[in-house]
Amino acid sequence: MWTIFQAHAAEGETYAQDAGTSREDTYDYWFAPEASTYVAVRGEERILGMYKLEPNHVGRGAHVANASYMVSPNAQGVGVGHLLGEHSIGEARRKGYLAMQFNFVVSTNNPAIHLWKRLGFSIVGTLPKAYRHRRLGYVDAYVMYKLLEDPARWPLPEED
Repeated sequence: MWTIFQAHAAEGETYAQDAGTSREDTYDYWFAPEASTYVAVRGEERILGMYKLEPNHVGRGAHVANASYMVSPNAQGVGVGHLLGEHSIGEARRKGYLAMQFNFVVSTNNPAIHLWKRLGFSIVGTLPKAYRHRRLGYVDAYVMYKLLEDPARWPLPEED
């Protein structure tokens, strides 16, 4: 996982963390107490990709999931991201989340945007020049959202 993270951080094109992020901070990010972390493996030792699933917010926003994904540079373009995405949607439903939200999808990350749209996510907001791309300078980031259940079927919120 560390090797995959380092590759993405050093690339500076899709993830907010930079190449100087420590191994300890990376561990804390991927294995935060509220997160469930998953890996896609080939054989017993080769990690192809990973994601973490957690509440997007606490309290009144905890019914919406958030997830972060990384695919090994050696496994990109063969469907690993799609499998991780499908798995995360299923896990989010299983855990009782009613929707999923990605807060910061870099607008130049066309493979990810295409994947999330294929899996039913919509761009619901644009954050102008919110990401400092290593090669392109400041580019937009998107907020993407997907309802996991028909809102008419959502349980009534508990009263305080």
